[in-house]
Amino acid sequence: MFRSVATVATLLLAILVFAGPLWAAPFESKAPRAFMIDAETGAVLYSKNADELFPPASLAKLMTMEIVFDALKKGRLALEETFFVSEHAWRTGGAPSRTATMFAAVKSSVPLEALIKGAIVQSANDACIIIAEGMAGSEENFAHLMTERARAIGLEKSTFVNPTGLPAEGQQVTAREMTLLARHLWREYPEYYGYFSQPAFEWNGIFQRNRNPLLPLEIGADGLKTGFTEASGYAITASAARQRRRLFVTLGGLASEEERVEEARKIIDWGMRAFAKREILAAGEAIGEVNVYGGDKSRLAVRTAESLTVLMPLDEPERLSARIVYQGPVPAPVEEGAEIGTLQIWLGDTLSQEAPLYAAEPVAKGTLRQRAVGAVGELLLGWMR
Repeated sequence: MFRSVATVATLLLAILVFAGPLWAAPFESKAPRAFMIDAETGAVLYSKNADELFPPASLAKLMTMEIVFDALKKGRLALEETFFVSEHAWRTGGAPSRTATMFAAVKSSVPLEALIKGAIVQSANDACIIIAEGMAGSEENFAHLMTERARAIGLEKSTFVNPTGLPAEGQQVTAREMTLLARHLWREYPEYYGYFSQPAFEWNGIFQRNRNPLLPLEIGADGLKTGFTEASGYAITASAARQRRRLFVTLGGLASEEERVEEARKIIDWGMRAFAKREILAAGEAIGEVNVYGGDKSRLAVRTAESLTVLMPLDEPERLSARIVYQGPVPAPVEEGAEIGTLQIWLGDTLSQEAPLYAAEPVAKGTLRQRAVGAVGELLLGWMR
């Protein structure tokens, strides 16, 4: 069996026919690491060193919040529960630390909802440590939970050493996985996602505005976190929604706060304006054919289970291409509805979307003569695949 690739000519024709007007030249971000997706389809709109590992800084707090939101959703925690402020939490992440803090008083008790707001709005390190100690006994134990949970939701590379993102050896993430985590938070916890856009929060008599610099820009931004380390520069994982579109993006390695804001604004504006959604296939509509071996026919039509919507670049629609990828030729017999392969949508050299493909029709086992002809064909041509 060989991995086969078939180009979907009809799909490409549909894309080009509905391309619409041309726009400017392709976008290029100054960020050394960048990854942006469409929220609804998951289509990758921009990718640059997206799998390169880097220290997350406060982006790690997104994983801390995932642990908390998951526990709330499953009924293991309640927003009104209180957490004790240890001296370690106070010294490491509170007022004495001179890092981002909500100024929780040592040896006091703080409601979980206030800690969530502190961690998100004020990027408070004390809030994250208080949560970690209350849920797992220590930062180290909680960090193990973070990494385990990251693997469970499909983040294969990101590793966490503490709940704050404060510098620690071995703590690393990727732009791709932070973006996917942001989308996961939006999809799985809609009742808590609004915390990310809260403009300000006051605790212990100290008022602080949300540290996300995109929120006041009127570009539709409603989350999520910024980060900075001396080693890896300025980073941001952001979300924005407007005109029935939502984007998630992570940028890393930028040179300054100003550059972070400007590059994030630019890529969000570009992502909103340079793409159009096109439904190019109805559910169950055949999309192409694959080769069959040993059947009563040599070709098999394949289809997606659901309608197919693509994000088409208006500037260069020809950059979008489609491929059917499968292990072939497919041996007969084949039942209708059997999974055959994958439809891949490529944006230049970036894999943008994938969808499973299924047999649109049955293929019966061929006659002895048909199987013999197929076998000869494989001997002659199989090595070419």
